[in-house]
Amino acid sequence: MTVVLTLCLGLLGLAALILLARATMGPTMLDRTVALDVMIAVIICAVGIEAALNEHTFTLPILLVLTLLGFVCSVSIARFTRGSDDIEAEKEHR
Repeated sequence: MTVVLTLCLGLLGLAALILLARATMGPTMLDRTVALDVMIAVIICAVGIEAALNEHTFTLPILLVLTLLGFVCSVSIARFTRGSDDIEAEKEHR
């Protein structure tokens, strides 16, 4: 059990580092948005592992809020962005 837990937390930590790099280097706003949305999913997984490990349900409201936050942020960003956020397409259009 400890090997699986260590492996899961290590992979989640690695994913968080990669996503943090993608969120800072992403050339477009949509790249950063996707990276932060997946970061929320990684945090949800980490909180879920913690709840399963300690065998309690105190973190269920936190999981619910994080899930709603990820959904609302993604939908609002998708709703209010312009058509194309592709850098190459904008260069060709000009």
